[in-house]
Amino acid sequence: MAEIAHDLFPLLRVYKDGRVERLLGEGRVPVPAESDPETGVQIKDVEINPESNLAARLYLPKDVNPVQKLPLFVYFHGGGFVIESASSPSYHKHISMVAAEAKVVVISVNYRLAPEYPLPIAYEDSWAALKWIIGSQDKWIKDHADFNRVYFGGDSAGGNIAHNMAIRVGSEKIDGIKLVGIFLACPFFWGKDPIDSEAESPASKFVEKLWLFVNPNSSGLDDPLINPEKDPKLCSLGCEKVFVYVAERDPLRSRGFYYKEALEKSGWQGKVEIVEIKDEGHVFHLFAPAAEKAMAILKQLASFLNQSED
Repeated sequence: MAEIAHDLFPLLRVYKDGRVERLLGEGRVPVPAESDPETGVQIKDVEINPESNLAARLYLPKDVNPVQKLPLFVYFHGGGFVIESASSPSYHKHISMVAAEAKVVVISVNYRLAPEYPLPIAYEDSWAALKWIIGSQDKWIKDHADFNRVYFGGDSAGGNIAHNMAIRVGSEKIDGIKLVGIFLACPFFWGKDPIDSEAESPASKFVEKLWLFVNPNSSGLDDPLINPEKDPKLCSLGCEKVFVYVAERDPLRSRGFYYKEALEKSGWQGKVEIVEIKDEGHVFHLFAPAAEKAMAILKQLASFLNQSED
């Protein structure tokens, strides 16, 4: 029997012979031949960089007229930086529902995963995808994406990426888009010093183990990439509005509230809203997308993506 070098159950195991065994997130949904049968959303895959295998899945709502401009929602999937993809069943279904409910153009980024591609590659892939979007000649993007109404979003590790992409937009002043807001679902943040009940949580050691596994050159849990409160650039978050959802039974719950406090104390001039879902666990909406509470979150997200300027 092969010896295990890294055991990150329930996500993956790495064996001493180099084999990587992903325990979750390996399923793939092919692009529908026509539109999505449940939502009527049109879906296609696009290649961004063939050399690095960087790609994305695009979603266009039904009944869009030829010149109609819609908000653009750039989405980063979760999975601890090690599992899942833009074509995973849960993400395919969730993003189809978002596109239909909010009537927005969605680009779901298929960044590369650790350990084969350790951080910061996921961040660099995500940034490269944003640069590609701005200059894209894709007809759906050119004809229907309103670059003055751009939003980033993601769950768990994807929420972490969305935040860090917004930091980079704010610090590098990327031309060609106006980032209005970001949506973070159960974002993957942590820190060296425990808050609330983290010290007693079994998740604490797992989070540290996972973070150092995916980012072996990191300084640790106070790395600004995972602990925004330690980021001197936090005040320059490059959007006006932030919507965070946390789940009561999620070990990451307290970090969502802490993120809100850190943003408000940093000098950032925007508005942050946080919603807690009672009696639910980490990213529950992906596992039961039609449940009442998941639908409530979907409607709040749709409202967030369509708010007018104030």
